[in-house]
Amino acid sequence: MSAERTGPGTSVTAGQERRADWAEAAVREHAGRPAPTGEEQVLERIERARARPARVKEKHITLAHGSGGKATQTLVEAVFLEAFRNPLLEPLEDGAVFTAGQARLAFSTDSFVVSPLFFPGGNIGDLAVNGTVNDLAVCGARPLHLSAGFILEEGFPVADLRSIAATMAEAAQAAGVRIVTGDTKVVQRGKGDGCYITTAGVGLLERPVTLGAGTVRPGDVVLVSGPVGEHGMTIMLARGELDIEADLVSDTAPLNGLVDGLLDACGAQVRCLRDATRGGVATILNEVARASAVAVVADEDAVPVRPAVRGACELLGIDPLYVACEGRMIAIVDGSAADAALAALRAHPLGAEAAIIGQVRDDPQGLVLLRTGFGGTRIVDLLVGDPLPRIC
Repeated sequence: MSAERTGPGTSVTAGQERRADWAEAAVREHAGRPAPTGEEQVLERIERARARPARVKEKHITLAHGSGGKATQTLVEAVFLEAFRNPLLEPLEDGAVFTAGQARLAFSTDSFVVSPLFFPGGNIGDLAVNGTVNDLAVCGARPLHLSAGFILEEGFPVADLRSIAATMAEAAQAAGVRIVTGDTKVVQRGKGDGCYITTAGVGLLERPVTLGAGTVRPGDVVLVSGPVGEHGMTIMLARGELDIEADLVSDTAPLNGLVDGLLDACGAQVRCLRDATRGGVATILNEVARASAVAVVADEDAVPVRPAVRGACELLGIDPLYVACEGRMIAIVDGSAADAALAALRAHPLGAEAAIIGQVRDDPQGLVLLRTGFGGTRIVDLLVGDPLPRIC
């Protein structure tokens, strides 16, 4: 029996899709048009698959639905966007941007379920603060205030909670924000996993800029603010399930100062900013390519990856492009501003190792291509599964 591929209101089998391909080839031949090459056929099939409405095929939630890849995207579009659709939500950016009186504000929320709670370079507390600060910053806003909600499991050590709260306070001070409201809930022993945190934040947009994945144009360039993959691999090794030792610490950090420097230098020439968390750099580039109907071409050798991260990824069979960061961002700017953007990033301590890693083209639309170190080119798609669950 052929595999079924469906969207809402449709039922398309792999066999039917092949017959559609043959029918299209016959139409081409009758019209006197040349048959598509093998590469063109692959791209056409990818385009058709992506054009189908999102549909959650699973009957139950899996870890993959929290990975930031294809399963997450499908869940968000088919369930949450379908239920809550409105103009502020629909761009699916890291935060909503809206006007209240004379002020332009950004609002964002995030939940943190990282395991383990304490890891080299930080803990769930500073991760929660920095995560929401960064979501506001990449909207172009100056983060102002945060809320913090705690879900605690019965039996969780109070000493650990004090340590997490102290770290949150330090992270908030470093980012220039205040935690001004919150909530606490406790669940029965065995019904949670120690401590989960949800933070929400509001920020003020003080510059006349509009940032978003849908604003990117051919000719733009792609920058990353520093080496990628450090947070995800640090969490993976901190779990102690693998007999691998590496000198790694999480890169968790507030990006608002780095963003300020870039926007001061380049202003409206900055198209899009994203912090590369779940799904890593590869997921961000795919979201941009899809939202703007462009092609993003990245250079594998240009992407900064520390040797310890690269070595651990090779041992585990994981591509560093998909590994989460918590203190790195992707910036896409007008091609004419590439040098100025790179200089602005490198002028900040968090951007000292920033690099230009690719450019935006008009074709093939919606795809991310990677020029490999071997001289070839491959498609970098969204991940289906979740190689590193619960990294944030």
